[in-house]
Amino acid sequence: MANRVVRMALGVALSVSSAACIAQQVDAAPGPAPGAAQAAVPAAPKTFVVPAGTKVLLQLRSSINTKSAKPGDGVYLASTFPVVVGNRVMIPAGVYVQGEVDRVQRAGHVKGKAQLDMHFTSMIFPNGSVVEIPGTVNSLPGAKQQSVKDDKEGTIEQDSDKTRNMGKVAEVSVPTGATVGAIGGLGSGHPLAGGIAGIGAGLATAGLVSLFTRGADVNIESGTQVEMVLQRPLELQELNLASTPAPVLAPAPEQPQPLGKPAHGRILCPPGGLGCS
Repeated sequence: MANRVVRMALGVALSVSSAACIAQQVDAAPGPAPGAAQAAVPAAPKTFVVPAGTKVLLQLRSSINTKSAKPGDGVYLASTFPVVVGNRVMIPAGVYVQGEVDRVQRAGHVKGKAQLDMHFTSMIFPNGSVVEIPGTVNSLPGAKQQSVKDDKEGTIEQDSDKTRNMGKVAEVSVPTGATVGAIGGLGSGHPLAGGIAGIGAGLATAGLVSLFTRGADVNIESGTQVEMVLQRPLELQELNLASTPAPVLAPAPEQPQPLGKPAHGRILCPPGGLGCS
């Protein structure tokens, strides 16, 4: 009986000792380093905001004319002056801007001026990053024959050119009337009087001739200054403002190479044939 009690006491002691050792190992096990959980979460990219109403001076790189333009055509420009917010340049000079033609209205024969609507869609920074932009036309600095209507849509309108239309009317009506009058005056023996009367008749038909004369089209030449205004705030990230140079664009080794100019083979023809030497 005494031996049995001794064995039980030894078993309890061993169990307690084992539990103590396990507890010490658990306590000694290295735990997660302070801040490890925070390091696993990527930091949110820093953003910069260009406020709504900011104006950006651009230069047109492709001409636009309402005679040939149609909705959906691309418009290509580049910024010519940096935009600064606070103490940082947000939109440097040389940024490419792409737009799109929305509406084209040609001038009428009797009334109605030529109009053109377009908006800006994207901006390409020097490092190759692209952002969408909420911009429209605000003005055409230095333009003499076009103006931008204050309709919140940036409608470009061609100014009326009465001198142009009257010149075309005179080209047709006056010589024609004078010629007809002179011919009629020959029959009566008074060609000079007939010619003067014919001129008056030609001017009287100016209204009829003007029906076939269309007003001037909107014609914006390449190099024209275009001022864009942001309708909503523009959000930029550090990636857009980074000065990393644009990647070098080189064709892949497996890309098909352009075909060479075909060589003209020698033509065999019988001696004395036409075109043979």
